[in-house]
Amino acid sequence: MLRISVLLPRLVRGLMPGPKRPRPARIGTHGGTFHCDDALACFLLRLLPSYQDAEIIRTRDPQLLSECDVVVDVGGEYDPQKHRYDHHQRSFGESMHSLNVDKPWQTKLSSAGLVYFHFGSQILANQLGLNEENPVVRVLYDKMYENFVEEIDAIDNGISQWDGEPRYAMTTNVSARVSYLNPRWNDKDQDTEAGFQKAMELVGNEFLDRLDYYHHGWLPARTLVEEAIQQRFEVDPSGEILVLAQGGCPWKEHLFSLEQELGIKKPLKFVLYTDLGGKWRVQCVPAGLHTFENRLSLLEDWRGLRDEELSRVSGIPNCIFVHSSGFIGGNHTKEGALEMAQKTLAQQKETNACSS
Repeated sequence: MLRISVLLPRLVRGLMPGPKRPRPARIGTHGGTFHCDDALACFLLRLLPSYQDAEIIRTRDPQLLSECDVVVDVGGEYDPQKHRYDHHQRSFGESMHSLNVDKPWQTKLSSAGLVYFHFGSQILANQLGLNEENPVVRVLYDKMYENFVEEIDAIDNGISQWDGEPRYAMTTNVSARVSYLNPRWNDKDQDTEAGFQKAMELVGNEFLDRLDYYHHGWLPARTLVEEAIQQRFEVDPSGEILVLAQGGCPWKEHLFSLEQELGIKKPLKFVLYTDLGGKWRVQCVPAGLHTFENRLSLLEDWRGLRDEELSRVSGIPNCIFVHSSGFIGGNHTKEGALEMAQKTLAQQKETNACSS
């Protein structure tokens, strides 16, 4: 009996329930037809350590939503203290600018924009392995909003990019592709759960891919463009021609922003760089980021010509081509590409002198 009495307490202790495990966090959003903003909002929240294992509750039941730790795109309430991020209520009109006057964007926020506003810096810092106050995080926070999240905000809120009728339809943006993951109107099975999971994966992967590109491709290009601007007078006394140390980098946006930041008074006209084959290109700087108009196009007499004929007409050896619109040309050598830019500048000066 002594042996049994010694073992019994151990057995009883083994059968006693342990401490209750805390339930996973819950993210609430609406059920039924889903959109890009709620899919992205839920994906972004799951990138945060506190929500990485969160259960997503898709419902419009107020009782179930009240039990969620955070609610997006449903509930008729925007209250960051309570983690409620809906934008459908009549009283809502917040934008990045209204919530932070240092931000220029005045597009009405969707649930994705609200989550990004409050948690975006923390999400980016975690993904990049950087401190939230790191300048890289601040630059990419703005870049990702302007070039990814704002579009989703605008589409969800029915804000057009233009006045009047568009010239053509845009049906392949990420918001449109998410919408196609909903069941068709005449499908017998109208369950949206599997489609919502695919939507989160689709928009989430695009978000992360874009962040990776901006971090490892777009941001390093800024350094390259800034170095070229600083060295522009070594290329040509006019200071209007840049030579990029490496071809293929995205230079236009950086050029426009750096012109403003550095206080460059004489607008830059041409950018020289090598193509994949090692040949040289001379490209005109556009009048703006979203226009096909150039500050100064290559000479009209050269446009549409190639090779020997172009070299003969221009008086510049080793020419390859000039595009029919005059926005870009090619030469086998750096010296030839530079001369194409210089002759165009000289012709402009002559024309201006005659007209004055």
